[in-house]
Amino acid sequence: MELYSLLREFADSWALLALTLFFLGVVLFAFRPGSRKLQREAAESIFRHENRPAAADEKEGR
Repeated sequence: MELYSLLREFADSWALLALTLFFLGVVLFAFRPGSRKLQREAAESIFRHENRPAAADEKEGR
């Protein structure tokens, strides 16, 4: 069996299964219970210091 045929067979079967499972894992991770607060916090983080600059401690991550 030549290399192309072997790689094509792998991509059609096991790689497709692995990528599908990876996709489902990412979706389940994003919609898991308790993640809404973290996602909202990340979405609003760009507006955190809209009215005043960040303090020195906040810029350093303390």
